[in-house]
Amino acid sequence: MMSFKKKVALRIGTVSLLLASIASPLAWYVSRENAEESIVSFAMEESHRLLHHHDAVDLQGPDGKLHAEAAAKTLTGGLFEIAEIYSADGSKLAEGLTTDGEKLEKEMSAHSKPAYKDTHYESYHLSSDRWVLRVFVPLQEPGAPITGYFEGVRLIPDWQREQIMASALTVALMVCLASLACGGVLYPIVIRLSADNERKAQEVLESHISMMEALGRAIAKRDSDTGAHNYRVAWISATLAEAVGLRGSDMQALIAGSFLHDAGKIGIPDAILLKPGKLTAEEMDIMRTHVAMGEEIVTGAGWLEGGRDVVACHHEKWNGSGYPRGQAGEDIPLVARIFAIADVFDALCSRRPYKEPLALDAAMEILQRDAGSHFDPHLIAVFAGMAPAIHATTVNASEAETRDLMEGMVRRHFGA
Repeated sequence: MMSFKKKVALRIGTVSLLLASIASPLAWYVSRENAEESIVSFAMEESHRLLHHHDAVDLQGPDGKLHAEAAAKTLTGGLFEIAEIYSADGSKLAEGLTTDGEKLEKEMSAHSKPAYKDTHYESYHLSSDRWVLRVFVPLQEPGAPITGYFEGVRLIPDWQREQIMASALTVALMVCLASLACGGVLYPIVIRLSADNERKAQEVLESHISMMEALGRAIAKRDSDTGAHNYRVAWISATLAEAVGLRGSDMQALIAGSFLHDAGKIGIPDAILLKPGKLTAEEMDIMRTHVAMGEEIVTGAGWLEGGRDVVACHHEKWNGSGYPRGQAGEDIPLVARIFAIADVFDALCSRRPYKEPLALDAAMEILQRDAGSHFDPHLIAVFAGMAPAIHATTVNASEAETRDLMEGMVRRHFGA
């Protein structure tokens, strides 16, 4: 199984690569667009300055055409390959062309008479890998109506295009490296924070388990000499549950319920709970109230409520003759059906104030006789094959030994 650190490294690496693959092309595009807009802004500012210089902004006077021709001639060859100046009604007043401009004009699409109100530009990639920018500038004084139009076509020279591409590529690579470096910086931080969270979660989990064990021992000591009974029945239940494929939260609920199954016995008088002989019918009715009291104790008890099904249903029987609900068959929660077998098996094989322990064969004879009436027959069939090993492990084990057994089970299923 892949370690946590490898998983974190893989996920951060994947996210960093994904971020780099998205951010780098975006950075390249934005850098290229910014360079393009810078060229256009410079061309527009210079063209506007030269148009003012040649009095070619207001073209309505008698010398408007002459001013337009002078301005077009000046603008051509420096900033633009093509410079065109139009009157306010869209009529062409002047045009300047360089040698490259004459070639470009044949490739560029014609357009209708200018009638735009805002400065803008268009970018073209023509044949022979030529990059052209076409600017559109309405001519007007601030607050005055439009008096004409200027349109210029600029061919981006190879050196400038290479410079723009190199600059855009540099930005893209820097963003890529920054994304990857970010992942490298985040990795130890995530590992440290995860380790802190895991440690705190572990502390909380261990405190919950300790509380569960302590409460279970306190309950068990009311009617037995030690708390070993809870460790044994919890371990036997979990062992049988593993054999039938129980995992995750269901297994955790079974273990918690095994420790807390007799929580309600806190409310049973000692005269009944510790009576060495057989209980009267009236005493038995009082004893049976421990199930409802136990369910009430664990309900709403946060983490401990996971054991509610075992606490509430461990005295139900397969044929419906159990208590307190009279549930039957698979209506009884699986965890309660599993626990019932473990609880009765341990009770039969253990010494109690009112009885001696039974041998394995005698105990199994009782369990198998009650399969289909008291117990789930399928679970009994599974348990029968495991009983000798379980009996050999638990029958003479001390409380410390059974606690060690259960601790291993808890670590396996709680991650503690």
